Amino acid sequence: MSRSKSSHRWLQAHHNDPYVLQARKQGYRSRASYKLLELQEKYKILRPGMRVVDLGATPGGWSQVVAGFVGKHGQIIALDRLPMDPLPGVDFILGDFDEPAVQQALLDTLAGEPVDLVMSDMAPNISGNKHIDSARAGALTELALDMAIEMLKLGGTFLTKVFHGEGFDAFVKTCRAQFEQVRVRKPAASKSSSREAYVLAQGRR
Repeated sequence: MSRSKSSHRWLQAHHNDPYVLQARKQGYRSRASYKLLELQEKYKILRPGMRVVDLGATPGGWSQVVAGFVGKHGQIIALDRLPMDPLPGVDFILGDFDEPAVQQALLDTLAGEPVDLVMSDMAPNISGNKHIDSARAGALTELALDMAIEMLKLGGTFLTKVFHGEGFDAFVKTCRAQFEQVRVRKPAASKSSSREAYVLAQGRR
């Protein structure tokens, strides 16, 4: 079956994307690596020896970046509903994060130990219906925040993808009640056509 014109245009734009080309050249698994690298450069959120949970990790672009900063004394637990090729120093859990059994598997892996950073680049399956997709994205983000509050140590950091739209302001307000400092940023590697941004919440109360 031949590709549609819109699919062909997307593939062409993807292959010509400067961040995709740079990721291939530098050995990163995805263009998303540069979003985290930009935030790291500005806010120094990653340090040696940290314990980090990476939600929505596949193909591993963020975990790959984290591993380079936390080093051999750090710990990274990555989770995704899609398989991920192994990365040195990264423990991977396969499963859908909105399933209670998968959430429990993550908590069991932590063995009651708090973490320094919870980060989420999760996004829902896109239906094409703006209202449905917005609701699904919001539900995932809320779930990630709930888990972050449960897993983080005092003073810990939460970084998550968000989408501007219904519920965005309320979500940021909730984060501000739980963290000392909350920033909303759109890294240069985020596509200008996308409604995505990132909430960086530091200093878990």
